[in-house]
Amino acid sequence: MTRIPIGLQLYSVRDACKEDLPGTLEAVAEMGYDGVDFAGYYGYSAKELRAMLDDLGLKVAGTHIGIDTLLGDALERTVEFEQTLGNKFLIVPGLAEEYRSSFEAWKRTAGVFNEIAQRLEPYGLYTGYHNHFIEFEEIDGETAWDVFAKNTDPRVVLQMDSGNCMHGGGDPLAFIERYPGRSPTVHLKEYAAGYDKALIGEGDTDWARLFELCETIGDTEWYIVEQESYALPPMECVKACVDNLRQMGK
Repeated sequence: MTRIPIGLQLYSVRDACKEDLPGTLEAVAEMGYDGVDFAGYYGYSAKELRAMLDDLGLKVAGTHIGIDTLLGDALERTVEFEQTLGNKFLIVPGLAEEYRSSFEAWKRTAGVFNEIAQRLEPYGLYTGYHNHFIEFEEIDGETAWDVFAKNTDPRVVLQMDSGNCMHGGGDPLAFIERYPGRSPTVHLKEYAAGYDKALIGEGDTDWARLFELCETIGDTEWYIVEQESYALPPMECVKACVDNLRQMGK
């Protein structure tokens, strides 16, 4: 099969991005990443960002974006920006309490995402949700992640963050397997019991099985590295992560 490209969630190196986004993008490209996943645009226009990426041979793996930018009249402005940028994955990385305060709230939230997905479909764009750890706490034998997944249209991306899921007591492999075709982008984050600064390949994740699921039933188009804790300077951490993935054959 075609190799799945590896992107970097730029939140991993957010301080460097604030100081010098063009230079940071250049360094990320030199590390061997195929693309980037945005978490803010640092005052640049979509056209300016697209030019930077094109010059470096980087693609857009997605963006983390607030849900308010996908509602009402704001959606059209967001669509125009993301199409210019060359991005098709508009992923919400977190929600206010009103969206997730109960299972009934999660069901209503699923309905909101279904409406957004329907509005984005004519443009060939996708929305979705990125998990943290609270979505895997069980209540009456079911998790919030399951409630959201079961009540959303298959077009809504279930962006699994492997490390966050394991931190919450969940099994990312089981969830990717349970919802085939719902993992077009997957966040790769290591989890190591008792140590929160592990880099990819240094912890408890069964990476071989995760890659197998993504490449057989997940319909995965992007692997995205996200590192949020640092034993080394952040730029060194994200380089080590992509180097480790390449050593795994990715």
